Amino acid sequence: MNTNPDILSGKICPYCGKPTIHCSDSVIYGRTYGGMMYVCSTCDAYVGCHKPNPTQALGRLANAELRQYKIAAHASFDSLWQRKIDRDGVSKTQGRKAAYRWLSKATGIEVEYCHIGMMDIEECKKVIEVCAPFVKK
Repeated sequence: MNTNPDILSGKICPYCGKPTIHCSDSVIYGRTYGGMMYVCSTCDAYVGCHKPNPTQALGRLANAELRQYKIAAHASFDSLWQRKIDRDGVSKTQGRKAAYRWLSKATGIEVEYCHIGMMDIEECKKVIEVCAPFVKK
């Protein structure tokens, strides 16, 4: 995992190392959904920002291949914390936090960096692998 804070905050592209552009989501989607993004047009890589804090990236930039792995990793992982909410009656925040602690132990990624938004392809593959036995088919 690359733990460079400028990469994890979306300010530097992890592919080419150049500074990114902070812009409206309309640059990527052709219309605005009210959000902001960090974009590297050279690498066709981007990441969205949190709505309450439009300068806080949701993770590192992702190119098309990594975006597909992140979607697959979320599909495997999200059902786990959602089931915990239903089973234990905990809040969404509590369920996600507990699930990410478990994922940190299962993958060996430090809990501070164990978030799908921060992961690269190999780490996303590991998420899919460790979650596979628990994913309902």
